[in-house]
Amino acid sequence: MTGATDPFSASIIPFEVPEQMRAFAEKGVSQARENYAKFKDAAETHNGTVEAVFTSASKGASEYNAKLVEFMKANTSAHLDFAQELFSVKSPSDAFALWTNHSRKQLEAFQSQAKELAELAQRVAAETAEPIKASASKYMPPAA
Repeated sequence: MTGATDPFSASIIPFEVPEQMRAFAEKGVSQARENYAKFKDAAETHNGTVEAVFTSASKGASEYNAKLVEFMKANTSAHLDFAQELFSVKSPSDAFALWTNHSRKQLEAFQSQAKELAELAQRVAAETAEPIKASASKYMPPAA
């Protein structure tokens, strides 16, 4: 359908794009391509960072849970041992001494366990934040 009835035919609508407009459009297209490439690279880098953060956080959570289970087993064993020893006491004063000794040991154990869990949580938080710091340092210069 070329000819006089074709509305898009050059013979009916004589239209030429001025050179300045063509150069402006080409410059816009090239800038858009460059910006897209930068955006794509940044997105891929950030995806890697997010994956590293989640991997580190997952590993840290597993370590933390394993430590909690370890402490639970130790505390349960200590309580069961205490109960078994309590059944073998002969006098109330021996029971009170046994209970006092057990309470002191458990308090020390809880303090030690809390300290260990806090240290583990700090280490996991630092390891989890490391990929974020590394990624941010690529895009932001350090403060003077």
